[in-house]
Amino acid sequence: MSQHSTGSESPAIPITVEFTGGLELLFGNERKHKISVPSRTSDGNPTNISHLLPYLVENLMQDQRKEMFIMEDNVRPGILVLINDADWELEGEEKYEIQPGDNIVFVSTLHGG
Repeated sequence: MSQHSTGSESPAIPITVEFTGGLELLFGNERKHKISVPSRTSDGNPTNISHLLPYLVENLMQDQRKEMFIMEDNVRPGILVLINDADWELEGEEKYEIQPGDNIVFVSTLHGG
């Protein structure tokens, strides 16, 4: 029996992801990325921010230092996340379900050297 089911691929959600405050250095020195993410996860749930984070690491991140962006499967402390210009804390943080056209901005507030 085949592992692939036909026609059950979830439609993609077009979003914009931005990295600022030095985070763009981890993502090929590009601040703005227009990407499409699956609308549902492999278990059939709507895609949310907690699913977006590993997607970004696997598909966009060019730097090997994953810990500069993610810690314990969540955004590293010191990184602000804005969803459509609102603090993600107002939107449910990593549980926020991604919507078509969302603009998600990751801002590093850590400046080190």
